[in-house]
Amino acid sequence: MRNVQERDSEFVDRLVHINRVAKVVKGGRRFAFAALVVVGDQKGRVGFGHGKAREVPEAIRKATEAAKRQMIRVPLREGRTLHHDISGRHGAGKVYLRAAPAGTGIIAGGPMRAVFETLGINDIVAKSQGSANPYNMVRATFDALKNVDSPRSVASRRGLKVSELQARRGESAVDA
Repeated sequence: MRNVQERDSEFVDRLVHINRVAKVVKGGRRFAFAALVVVGDQKGRVGFGHGKAREVPEAIRKATEAAKRQMIRVPLREGRTLHHDISGRHGAGKVYLRAAPAGTGIIAGGPMRAVFETLGINDIVAKSQGSANPYNMVRATFDALKNVDSPRSVASRRGLKVSELQARRGESAVDA
């Protein structure tokens, strides 16, 4: 039992949005709540979940469990930012994520900020366009984060060494 508690405590969860919905019945209105939660270990793993229930704490608990079930791993540069700039979209929501130098901080809107804080990113510049719906913004952010590649994975895919890849990067910057 103690190991389960220790494993759960390594995750940081952030409540992004709560939506109250009403069902009109003969006696009046019945309220239910939907919660959007982002969970991460602040070391490169993050997930989001959606939970619905009649009470807020139950909705948050369901969303947190769903988030822990579908976590993704994101490679980070120096454990603080992304390796490269990337964009993602979901529905009408578009997000642009840019790697930033040390000391920049998290420059991002509400739902995206929650994702980056739980992921462990310290320096990033992000912009969202289109939908301001928190669900679409979180899903668009995850769409972008799924496509982040580390130099190691790119080098292995191309059959090169990481140092060769970095050298080529330097050559193309000099040519430009």
